Amino acid sequence: SHEKVCQYIAKESGSLVVSVGYRLAPEHNYPAAYEDCLNATQHFLQHLQHYAVDPARVTVCGDSAGGNLAAAVSQTLAGRSDLPRLRAQILIYPGLQALDFNLPSYQQNPGVPLLFRERAAFFALQYLQGDTSNVEEVLEGSHIPPDMRLKYSKWVSPD
Repeated sequence: SHEKVCQYIAKESGSLVVSVGYRLAPEHNYPAAYEDCLNATQHFLQHLQHYAVDPARVTVCGDSAGGNLAAAVSQTLAGRSDLPRLRAQILIYPGLQALDFNLPSYQQNPGVPLLFRERAAFFALQYLQGDTSNVEEVLEGSHIPPDMRLKYSKWVSPD
């Protein structure tokens, strides 16, 4: 589905693009997709010479759920001294938080496609557990204990 985009990015940037096919939810719950992306990226970084790639030019990129995966892979690899450092991460409308589906972006854009609030919660639940029966609780915010909400309020807050 992303072949044309990858070709465009490769052509315009003069880069080699490696597109990772990963297992999808709901057939494969977390952490399957993350493990697929992490394993592929680690393998690629370990074999850069085979692909004739400059270690200083490796970037990860993803859109939507792939943006979430690119961010997670970047964070995991950030502390690794046995692999080349990633140059950058490119995140295109990534799904980065499932703590609060009542933040201003959801309140200010309730009917803006592509991913409505209810659908975002639905897909997050499919990815994490494959069961969407508690989507209403997630939309209300009752899936996060008060102490955890307080802990993360510095980063995820309407303020």
